Amino acid sequence: MSCDPQQIALTLGSLALPRPGLRLPGSLDAFEQAVRAVLGQLVSVAMAAKLTGKVVAAFGEPLTDAPGFYLFPSAQRLAQADPLALKALGMPLRRAEALIHLAQAAIRGDLPLFAPENIDAGIKQLQTLPGIGRWTANYFALRGWQAPDIFLADDYLIKQRFPGMTPARIARYASRWHPWRSYALLHIWYTQGWSPEEE
Repeated sequence: MSCDPQQIALTLGSLALPRPGLRLPGSLDAFEQAVRAVLGQLVSVAMAAKLTGKVVAAFGEPLTDAPGFYLFPSAQRLAQADPLALKALGMPLRRAEALIHLAQAAIRGDLPLFAPENIDAGIKQLQTLPGIGRWTANYFALRGWQAPDIFLADDYLIKQRFPGMTPARIARYASRWHPWRSYALLHIWYTQGWSPEEE
């Protein structure tokens, strides 16, 4: 992703000082990132990683020359999955169904795997898919499209960092970091004890 770290640092100010040059982590496979976004709904990062590992082991293709390692499941494989088999891995049935719908959308070409020109319109399009809400769509835009101006005001950890503030108020506060709010989000996630300045 092309960006000017100095411009980002100027926009973020003191927030960027502990991690100068922090880059936005993306994904080589946007479908995989979309699956990870769904699996990360309402669970801790550790639980999402564990659940992803279970899905990969159950539905991924094993590597013959590397026992114990698997390719990430294809959209075709997940589209044909039994929702009860996915549920048995430790997720709610609705999330299992959302994964299947997501895979089917990818096969149909209804899952935008590349960043659209209008990110907000793309996020709205994502939310038309069953089981994809605001957090999941925005998180996918952040990681799958590497969109530089996403702020997850309703994220669990972000709400902890902004105690007593509603997501709408958090979003207004974060507007000061436009057009680099994704970078601000990462800095806040990675900074223990960070708290907002007076508004």
